[in-house]
Amino acid sequence: MPSSKRFRAAVQEAAAVLRGGGLVAFPTETVYGLGADAENPAAVARIFAAKDRPADHPLIIHMARTDPLGRWSRDIPPAAFVLARRYWPGPLTLILRRACHVSDTVTGGQDTVGLRVPDHPLALALLEAFGGGIAAPSANRFGQVSPTTAAHVREELGDAMDLLLNGGPCRVGIESTILDLSGYGPRLLRPGAIALDELEAVLEQPIASPGSNAPRAPGMLRAHYAPKTPLYVVPTLHLAAKIYRHLRQGQNIAVLAMPTTLLPESCPRHPMPTHPAGWARELYAQLRALDKQGLDAILIEKPPTGADWQAVNDRLGRASSAHRVPGEDASAVSDTSFFDLSVP
Repeated sequence: MPSSKRFRAAVQEAAAVLRGGGLVAFPTETVYGLGADAENPAAVARIFAAKDRPADHPLIIHMARTDPLGRWSRDIPPAAFVLARRYWPGPLTLILRRACHVSDTVTGGQDTVGLRVPDHPLALALLEAFGGGIAAPSANRFGQVSPTTAAHVREELGDAMDLLLNGGPCRVGIESTILDLSGYGPRLLRPGAIALDELEAVLEQPIASPGSNAPRAPGMLRAHYAPKTPLYVVPTLHLAAKIYRHLRQGQNIAVLAMPTTLLPESCPRHPMPTHPAGWARELYAQLRALDKQGLDAILIEKPPTGADWQAVNDRLGRASSAHRVPGEDASAVSDTSFFDLSVP
């Protein structure tokens, strides 16, 4: 708990690791991040090495609640202040023109920077104790399923990090909404828990799609968030036929589907929630668990469409693209220091 001695000691240790140029994995409300001092290019470079991340793929700077936008950005439009007051701390990343001192290592060589204030007590305490920005992508190998528990981070990164803070399961479960405010009008670069129509209502103006000249931002690649097991997103109408096809071939499969969807009795069903927030919260943990089972395929019932489901469908589309044949239908333990703060 934030008031406990163990909590405070862990946060101070993590802040010291960051000041020394180390890497700290920590929880946010969305997914776990792998953080470094945003003003230490050598430390930030260690993130890219640990994740096998391309150098031109920018990072997000996580800020404390009291950190002014002007510390990291310039030419700030009024919309940024409106959104920051409404949604920070929270799962919204704003893309703005970067301040002159922000390193190319963080921005991937671009003139823009992604900023957000995470909504997790451990992340907020760490940012306050550290006193600076923490550059942090998700704490996993590049392009693979993001971690939503400390166990996921440990399994995947091992001792590539210097310290891991366990704050329990992430309550949102998918990455933040990314909104670009660096140009002439707002553009949605990545959907997340904050829906497009809600952002448009707050800004009282339409939000455009990225377009060819949009800044590069995390999670915009066609194939991303993918398990190693081939994954197929299948409309409900075709799901049973797809299952029988795999079973006739003697394949070992698992299916993520709504509880009310009729499936063959011989097929292992993993029921998913009927609402988008529940889907988002459980999706990555389910994919990681199934990825350990040596399956030939994971079949996922295509969720409903609509603004509330946009982020879930975005992640599923990118995850399935990693194993898609060209032309195929898109529908078709370490020595790292560890603090467990998930229980009082």
